[in-house]
Amino acid sequence: MGVSVLAGPRLAVKPVFLLAAAVAVLLLAVSGRYGYFGDELYFLAAGRHLAWGYADQPPLLPLLARAMDTLAPGSVTVLRLPAIAATAAGVVVAALIAGELGGGRRAQVVTAATYACSAQLLGTGHYLATSTLDPFLWTVLLWLLTRWLRTRADGLLVWAGVVTAIAVNVKFLVLGFWLVAGICLLLCGPRELLRRPKLWAGAAIAVAGALPTLVWQSLHGWPQLRMGEAISAEVGQVWGGRLVFVPAALLGAGLLVGAVLLVAGLWRLLRSPELRFLGWTTVGLAVLFMLVNGRYYYLTGMYPVCWAAAAVGIEARRPARWWRWVPTWPVFTLSVLLTLPNALPLAPESWLATKPGMPEPTFAAEEVGWPEVTASVARVYATLPRDTAIVTGFYWQAAAIDHFGPALGLPEPYSGSRGYWTLGTPPESAYDVLFVGWDPRPLLGSFAELRQVGTVDNGHGVANTSQGMPMYLATGRTEPWSVLWPRLRNWAA
Repeated sequence: MGVSVLAGPRLAVKPVFLLAAAVAVLLLAVSGRYGYFGDELYFLAAGRHLAWGYADQPPLLPLLARAMDTLAPGSVTVLRLPAIAATAAGVVVAALIAGELGGGRRAQVVTAATYACSAQLLGTGHYLATSTLDPFLWTVLLWLLTRWLRTRADGLLVWAGVVTAIAVNVKFLVLGFWLVAGICLLLCGPRELLRRPKLWAGAAIAVAGALPTLVWQSLHGWPQLRMGEAISAEVGQVWGGRLVFVPAALLGAGLLVGAVLLVAGLWRLLRSPELRFLGWTTVGLAVLFMLVNGRYYYLTGMYPVCWAAAAVGIEARRPARWWRWVPTWPVFTLSVLLTLPNALPLAPESWLATKPGMPEPTFAAEEVGWPEVTASVARVYATLPRDTAIVTGFYWQAAAIDHFGPALGLPEPYSGSRGYWTLGTPPESAYDVLFVGWDPRPLLGSFAELRQVGTVDNGHGVANTSQGMPMYLATGRTEPWSVLWPRLRNWAA
């Protein structure tokens, strides 16, 4: 039996909004318990160099970071409010999807609760990241599409174009969604959707919204493609590659409940004539992301429609015996207890600061100690000539120095790492460089002398990518920055 799209029950306002509020309160409570995540500092640095695009992303996150930091300079909690709001709102929109698929109160609550205890969504919901806003926008997009399937109200397709225009300025992944969804619509139907003029009006809005950042990419040689290659290499070397994509995606969906409902909902979508294209879009995107060796969480935006389909099936009839135990409150409770300690910084701050190896997207040890990192650089810099340039091997250190350095008398830093390379080039007056990083070899041959002058200290003794990082002084630059700077560009992590 397929999933019903004939009725759209009213939203179960009280339980759904209580779940959303609980998520918001929890994320808000932990948002100020640790320092900036490295990418947040990068967004702040990029926001001080506003542009229509960046080498590693579209422009919306840096603009949003700048806006929030302008409202409350230096407040990590205020910076993270958009992420918290998006995650909490996603709980409500996921429940709306269940309603559009014919689900009543129980289906909506199950969907909302599954969203609320997803390890991936909670894990990125407490800091500002593209991986937080992008899944929320996909969830809104899927709600508009499922509502159109039920009502055939073409105005929804125009709004889908507006949401796509916003999403493409957060992350380019939404273009992959429409590519795969379009193919699946042609193969599975309903092809009627592709003949609707307002779908193409929405597409025109999306293109107009994407045009400025696409023009920026074109004028700069499409650096996003190079960034994609770098991420692919990183996933293969550090994240485990294609073999772990599916297991990691299931874990990200949520221990116990989220993973099981993801699989069950995908199966129901594939069996529903009207919704089959969404099921095959999920499968197609998973295959596409594995082919390009992308990160597992790229698929997160498709989770809510799968959860909703499973929840509607649970409500309509008793689940199969092998997973009948899943949509029950004791299992939801156990899932929450297993998820929260790994997804959120609930432990004492002293424990967070000394626990090495915490992987993304939870709370990395690198989120603690950025002021101390900057202070250790400042202590070395104070012994050097004032026209010495600061260059870092990785963009996180440059972003930290950019944020915390002015109060310590440090100049604007530079880095050849990823998108930071485009934010600025050292001035020709800088003949000496303080290099902060593990590998100073790109400087060899361009300076008369290179020697180590110190090490980075994050103040916590954590064995991570900053603690113990060497600092080198390169003196007597022998060639212009216009020749040297391109050689320092580095896409690797």
